[in-house]
Amino acid sequence: MSETAPNRDQAALWNEASGKTWVELQALLDRMLAPFADIVVGEAFPGEGGRVLDIGCGAGATTLMMARRLGPDGSILGADISAPLVAAARGRADAEGLTNAAFVQADAQTYPFEAEDFDAVMSRFGVMFFDDPETAFANFRRAAKPGGKLAFVAWRSPAENPFMTAAMRAAAPYLPQAPAPKPDAPGQFGFADGERVRRILAASGWASVEVKPLDIESSVPEADLRTYVTRMGPVGAALRELPEAKRAEIVRAVSAAFDPFVTDGEARFTAACWLVTARA
Repeated sequence: MSETAPNRDQAALWNEASGKTWVELQALLDRMLAPFADIVVGEAFPGEGGRVLDIGCGAGATTLMMARRLGPDGSILGADISAPLVAAARGRADAEGLTNAAFVQADAQTYPFEAEDFDAVMSRFGVMFFDDPETAFANFRRAAKPGGKLAFVAWRSPAENPFMTAAMRAAAPYLPQAPAPKPDAPGQFGFADGERVRRILAASGWASVEVKPLDIESSVPEADLRTYVTRMGPVGAALRELPEAKRAEIVRAVSAAFDPFVTDGEARFTAACWLVTARA
């Protein structure tokens, strides 16, 4: 990939350790994110026989859910920048015999989707990572049929998601000080500003934009909690680069930071998100 290619940092991240880790933890993550899949698929569903584009499809949970609803006369294309995740998604579709689900490894910001090809475009936490979100959403708009639906969920602010930020807060004293990320930088909380999301969609040609707060009560089994918080995200990436003794010290600190969330064998938290819908 050239130095001038867009989204090269995300491509490197998701084609290496982060993508492989997501594949390994697929079952856990699918359970954790299942309520969001239900919401996005329900909002985007264009009716049986429709055609849908799933942006940042990951290991395919949302793509396959929509494929089942569309029926044999419908079809869905899942797009993701990560080769390991796309391979996992294809394997799951094949295992289930869902021939109406196809996948492409691609940077959706620039991929030449067929124009006016999709009745709906959807994403579950897959649209906050683009270097140029206006260009990306204009590309999705071009791919949607006139009047086609857009539906996605994105995280609100770090302050509203203490569970999602607890690991990094606990690990920070043990790691080299990093510059604070810019609020609008590509990443998990890149769409925290709902008004910015409205501006991006309006500038990229979408109409009837609605950005609504969505608070979902979520949980992770306590037995899976340490695996989740020490292998995912920036803490997981940092731990992979450290010697064993240093890793053990950070894991202890991070594990303790989640004690307040645990009750009766479950880590419970509120996931603070935006539910965003629009029309082409």
